[in-house]
Amino acid sequence: MTDFNKIKETLVSLDVQHLIELVNEALKKGTSAVDILNDGLIAGMDIVGEKMENEDMFIPEVLMAAQAMSQCVEILKPLLGDEGSSTKGNVIIGTVKGDLHDIGKNLVSMMMESAGMEVYNLGVDIAPEDFVSQIREKNAQIVCLSALLTTTMPMMKLTVDAIVEAGLRDQVKILVGGAPVTQEFADEIGADGFAADAGSASKLAKKLAA
Repeated sequence: MTDFNKIKETLVSLDVQHLIELVNEALKKGTSAVDILNDGLIAGMDIVGEKMENEDMFIPEVLMAAQAMSQCVEILKPLLGDEGSSTKGNVIIGTVKGDLHDIGKNLVSMMMESAGMEVYNLGVDIAPEDFVSQIREKNAQIVCLSALLTTTMPMMKLTVDAIVEAGLRDQVKILVGGAPVTQEFADEIGADGFAADAGSASKLAKKLAA
C-alpha cells in the first residue's frame, strides 16, 4: 500500500532525491500513475500553495517544490497516457501588452501545471488580440492576465473588452494578478477573480475549472 502522506511530506520538505525514490517505489508496488500524481504530488503542491499563502514558504522554496514535482511527472508521463489521465482545464497565461515582468507569472504557471492543468504560457507584452486568438486556438477555459505596473493595468481592461467583443466571454473565466492589482480593480474591469499570489491563483483556477 502506497503511503501518499509520505510523498506529500517529502515534496513539502523539498527532499527531491527521496521523492523520486518514493515515486519509483510506488510504481513498483503497482500503484497507478494517476493516483501517485493526484493523491501524492498534486496534493503535496496544494499544501505548498497554502504555505505560500500563509507566508510559511517563500518563492525560492516554492520553485524548488514545483521543479521537484516536474521531475516526478516526467517519470509518470509515459504511464499517464495509458491510464487516460485528463487535465483539469486549459489555461492561458500572459503578461499584458507594455509590461515585461514575468517572474510572478511564471511561478503561477508552474503552480497551475502542478495542479494538473494544461498551461500555455504566452510570455510578456501580449496584446489583447493575441489573447483572443490563443483562447480560440487552445480552447481555453481560463485566462490569466498579469500586470506589475500601474501604467499597464488599463491594458487588462482592454484585454477583457477584446474577449467580450470576440464573443468569447462566456467560454472563459478571467483571473488577474500582479503587485498593484486588487480585488476592487478585478471587479471594476469585469474579471472573474483576483489572486494575490501563486498559491491562491492555482487554488482559484482549480475551483473555476471544476
